[in-house]
Amino acid sequence: MPHDIRQRKIVVTGGHGFLGACVVKKLQERGWTDIYVPRSRDYNLVEKQQVKRLYADAKPRIVLHLAAVVGGIGANRENPGRFFYENLMMGVQLIEEGRLQDIEKFVCIGTICAYPKYAPVPFREINLWDGYPEETNAPYGIAKKALLVQLQAYRQQYGLNGIYLLPVNLYGPGDNFDPRSSHVIPALVKKCCDAMKAGQDTIEIWGTGTATREFLYVDDCAEGIVLATEQYNGSEPVNLGAGFEISIKDLAEKIAALTGYQGRIVWDSTKPDGQPRRMLDTSSAERYFGFKAQTSFDEGLKKTIAWYRANSK
Repeated sequence: MPHDIRQRKIVVTGGHGFLGACVVKKLQERGWTDIYVPRSRDYNLVEKQQVKRLYADAKPRIVLHLAAVVGGIGANRENPGRFFYENLMMGVQLIEEGRLQDIEKFVCIGTICAYPKYAPVPFREINLWDGYPEETNAPYGIAKKALLVQLQAYRQQYGLNGIYLLPVNLYGPGDNFDPRSSHVIPALVKKCCDAMKAGQDTIEIWGTGTATREFLYVDDCAEGIVLATEQYNGSEPVNLGAGFEISIKDLAEKIAALTGYQGRIVWDSTKPDGQPRRMLDTSSAERYFGFKAQTSFDEGLKKTIAWYRANSK
């Protein structure tokens, strides 16, 4: 890649979203001067002709693909077909049209949901193909993982410089707090804060609480993505994470303590836990482009809780 990569025109799909807005801000802070952020209402990236129109309008040299249809366990259970089709078609067509337009680089954001259900912990990139993903989010995970195959195939046949990043579960201010589609941290923050406001002495949480997760603060993830965009040009996927795991039970108790909720937590064991354990080996990101998460978990949770309280109705 040329040394003046930050002067290249870059398209950031999903750049108005939770992660995308942070990535765009980081790009601007690091001196990127020509950033095009399409709106979903203007370009339906599931449709081939709209992808072609985006390339014609923006004329990018670099594409950073963050747009995705995502949600927690409940949303994945209710929308397996939609999550598979829309995530696959967006990525496949953006990569193919990018290849046809001879772009310089394609940066694809994958998902930890692509890892096998029983991958050894910590998850290493070489474990990605060692089994089937956890069933509730397998359609989403497989759709995103297929884009890694496409990028590697296009690199081999066409010389397309495509990189693939695997972020762990994200959280932070501006997250999705809609209970129909939110992930676990915003869901727990909302439950605790709303219960306190309503004077409720119990909250109910899906599963048994035994599953473990790793979480990465959204600003840290954005930093990792921008560093990779600027510095990494390899064919192998790279994890982005914080390098720790916490059980959902301990997470719920931590969020209850940080919000001040003192009521009872009731576990609904008839609902799924999801993948038993999740934690990434993050050494490749540090080795390849110097990324290491900086935000402590308690600090990130406090900022997330403060944001929700300031912005909830």
